[in-house]
Amino acid sequence: MTHVNDKTLETEGNNNYYSINIKNLFVFLKAIMGRKVTIAATTLNQWALDFEGNRERILQSILEAKELGATYRTGPELEICGYSCEDHFLESDSFLHSWEVLLDLLTAPICKDMLIDIGMPVMHRNVAYNCRVAFLNKKIILIRPKILMCEDGNYRESRWFSGWTKLRQTEEYHLPRMISAVTGQSVVAFGDAVISTRDTCIGYEICEELWNPQSSHIAMSLDGVEIIANGSGSYTELRKAYVTVDLVKSATFKPGGCYLFSNLRGCDGQRYYFNGCSCIALNGMIVNRARQFSMQEVEVTVATIDLEDIRSYRNQLRSRSHLAASSPSYPRIMVDFSLSPEHDNTLPTAMPIDWVYLRPEEEIAQGPACWLWDYLRRSGQGGFFLPLSGGVDSTSTAVIVFSMCRMVVTAVKHGDFKVLSDIRKILGDTDYTPNHAADLCNRLLITCYMGTENSSNETKHRANTLAAQIGSYHMTISIDKAISAVLEIFSRATGLFPKFGVNGGCARQNLALQNIQARLRMVLSYLFAQLMLWARGRPGGLLVLGSANVDEALRGYMTKYDCSSADINPIGGISKTDLRMFLNYTKEKFNLSVIGDIVNAVPTAELEPLKEGQIAQTDEQDMGMTYGELSVFGKLRKQNNCGPYSMYCKLVQTWSDTCTPNEVAEKVKHFFRCYAINRHKMTVLTPAYHAESYSPDDNRFDHRPFLYRANWSWQFRAIDKQVQYQTEMHRNKTERTSRKLETLSRSRAGVPV
Repeated sequence: MTHVNDKTLETEGNNNYYSINIKNLFVFLKAIMGRKVTIAATTLNQWALDFEGNRERILQSILEAKELGATYRTGPELEICGYSCEDHFLESDSFLHSWEVLLDLLTAPICKDMLIDIGMPVMHRNVAYNCRVAFLNKKIILIRPKILMCEDGNYRESRWFSGWTKLRQTEEYHLPRMISAVTGQSVVAFGDAVISTRDTCIGYEICEELWNPQSSHIAMSLDGVEIIANGSGSYTELRKAYVTVDLVKSATFKPGGCYLFSNLRGCDGQRYYFNGCSCIALNGMIVNRARQFSMQEVEVTVATIDLEDIRSYRNQLRSRSHLAASSPSYPRIMVDFSLSPEHDNTLPTAMPIDWVYLRPEEEIAQGPACWLWDYLRRSGQGGFFLPLSGGVDSTSTAVIVFSMCRMVVTAVKHGDFKVLSDIRKILGDTDYTPNHAADLCNRLLITCYMGTENSSNETKHRANTLAAQIGSYHMTISIDKAISAVLEIFSRATGLFPKFGVNGGCARQNLALQNIQARLRMVLSYLFAQLMLWARGRPGGLLVLGSANVDEALRGYMTKYDCSSADINPIGGISKTDLRMFLNYTKEKFNLSVIGDIVNAVPTAELEPLKEGQIAQTDEQDMGMTYGELSVFGKLRKQNNCGPYSMYCKLVQTWSDTCTPNEVAEKVKHFFRCYAINRHKMTVLTPAYHAESYSPDDNRFDHRPFLYRANWSWQFRAIDKQVQYQTEMHRNKTERTSRKLETLSRSRAGVPV
């Protein structure tokens, strides 16, 4: 018999009587059911094929997650081997070594009593898959293959992997013998399934599956999956950080639930930079996040969530509940394990936070700087060499290195011993501790103003002043003797001596004389990069930095194999407009007063003779278009997939207030002629930090011919026909308007019409 009143609940049975306060009973029931779980999303700076280093960073993330109270840890995509292994995924070694690392993780004591999933490649029935492998206490629970491959931008996943097409199905996977010896399992589930613990249900998406219009998080949430983990390899582009965040929030706003987004961060051996931003969302709100750019190799993002918040949120969405009642089920892998502790009612839960995005100029200050840092420390070189001209582009590269130095100093001051160890290794000084960015910049960056008789005092002064303000080790040299020596060789061989256009030379002579200056700067840059540390009494060599922006690459406004040809280029994916904005930001942020003079100066290559000591050559005059117009052309060509005719049709409307149809046509034709003639230069473009979605990078991002029919005869005729039609339409419209006005005027004057 049970007696209930407002205060007590009395139970009689087996001659035992219990009196339990109702409030305490609810607390007791909550403890039994389990409702609060602490989960961790990790951000790792992995390196392709660095199995040992990758393993150590994974173990560190597991240790930090456990210390923060997490019982479930998820990580980025392909974190064991690194995302950018590319054609190494065709090698059996990559699969073997990934299993060897997983074996170390299975047997690591710190992995005990924690549900963990790891990203790695797995071969199943002779097909390679990009997988998440979930394990607990030396037992593999599930191998979940990626369903949808990413094929756009820099991604080429189907070159190495296939997508799992058997939705809501699993097959038996026969484990390698070395794994079976530890787990005691011979087969495990492989396929599209979810994991059911005592207190909740966990499902998976992998990177592209979040972006796809048929994302599986909806179907999983309708089947009662409460926690969805996504291991991702998403790279940065300017002004795009919000995209991932909005997708993660949306994934839990409509269906309810918790979403863990774990992303890579850093340069793992490619042109792009994985941009971090790992986060945890609950019911459409971000409750914790990681930084976008950082020199920290391991960052663990933890949140304690109340599962009842998910259940009540979903229950009040009645249309969602009706759909869920008839939703098809996923195979469930049952696990006798609870993510929630026995007495969890005292655990504080995570609260929603506001995501403050970096401005584009801040992204330029931090992203390329971190990319340079990763490349420098992993290349084994001792610093950078940069030809510094005093213009916007080379200044931007120099300031990005200075920004890197500032970030290194800050990281060391905050106790990052890995950064301190790396900088000591780079400099070959085991006792060095960086305290000031300018001092570190002096050790890492050598700048050189390579002047000629065509160089102005203004650019020389700006270069010297900038070097002094950022602290770089700076030199000023003249290369006129080298130029004269090369021209003397040509003259002796041919009996001819080329002249600049202003001195009576033809266009070919004029261009050749400019190119020899630019190319000799490249040759000298590599000479100094190899020997300057020897001259300074240090071992090693320097990386040569390039400084050609994305607009100049698109237009081909550079000399092939000039000083834009370098080891790496931190600004090669950034537009001139954004670089100017970045420099204006650093003028105040980094206290660099000379920046104002540099930004306001007219861009010039200074390869032609001066007129009365003043610059006679400007970039925009040489190109036949402004940098603003060039950015527009680039975005239409790549982002909007416009050929000459489509570009004209868009711009004739956009520029109607400032240009006639014929003027628009001539601008479009000029751009495409220049683009076609110079596209071959993209085949040797210096590896550059990917930042812009209209990059012409021929290696990965922008696959096009490098030999074009430069007159675009068919396409340009289509433009001409459209110009003629629009001109006639405008003329007819003008004539009709004129006749109407004339008729109206005569009517008002009383003249019979």
